[in-house]
Amino acid sequence: MSKARDEPPRLPPRWFVRLAWTVHRGIYRITRGLVGLWRPKPQGWGTLHLTTLGRRTGDEREVILGYFEDGPNLVTMAMNGWAAPEPAWWLNLQAHPDAKVVIRDGPRLVHGRAARGDERVRLWSRWREIDAGLDSLAARRSAETAVVILEPGAGPEL
Repeated sequence: MSKARDEPPRLPPRWFVRLAWTVHRGIYRITRGLVGLWRPKPQGWGTLHLTTLGRRTGDEREVILGYFEDGPNLVTMAMNGWAAPEPAWWLNLQAHPDAKVVIRDGPRLVHGRAARGDERVRLWSRWREIDAGLDSLAARRSAETAVVILEPGAGPEL
């Protein structure tokens, strides 16, 4: 194999990734949610708007994430643009697992948790079907990337 094939895919600079996230959230806010969210397509992913409570402040924190559906559950990854630290939304969700999501079909309350064991293997394989470069991207991180399950919840309204 050539050296080029052994190298992980190139990622854009961190400043560009952060700018793209900011622009995406801005478009979502300016259009009041009319633009910025889409349903998963067959063999593809969609986007959702997640609202968590800050683990330190208790203030609402918002982020837009990629996801796919697994029965009634929504599945995402705590990847932080493939950077080493855990994303803040995941740390917040671990501290306060009840949250709110908005998907194209409307809002819903959820309870977040990490997939474990065989369930994680199954869901990671599903992500790999969606994104063939997943394993090489995940290898960039020093810790295992959490597969996060957002189950229908009945927690308090945010």
